[in-house]
Amino acid sequence: MAADERHDLKDAEWALLEPLLPDCTPRRGGRWSDHRLIVDAVRWRVRTGCPWRDLPDRFGPWQTVYSRHRRWCA
Repeated sequence: MAADERHDLKDAEWALLEPLLPDCTPRRGGRWSDHRLIVDAVRWRVRTGCPWRDLPDRFGPWQTVYSRHRRWCA
C-alpha cells in the first residue's frame, strides 16, 4: 500500500458506508465514477484542507469529486 493510500477506506468501513450511497447507475446520462474513490477523495481533502483544484490526480478530475460532494450534501 502506498503512503498516500493508507488513509483510504478499509473494506470493512466501505461495507458499512456503501449501502447508504445512491445506486452507481444514474437514471440518465453516463456512468458515475466509483463512489469509493469519490469518498476517499473527499476524506483526503477534508484531512489536508487543500483546495478542490489541488486534489491528487489519482482521484480523477476535481470537478467530479466536487460536484458529487455537493450533490450528496444537498
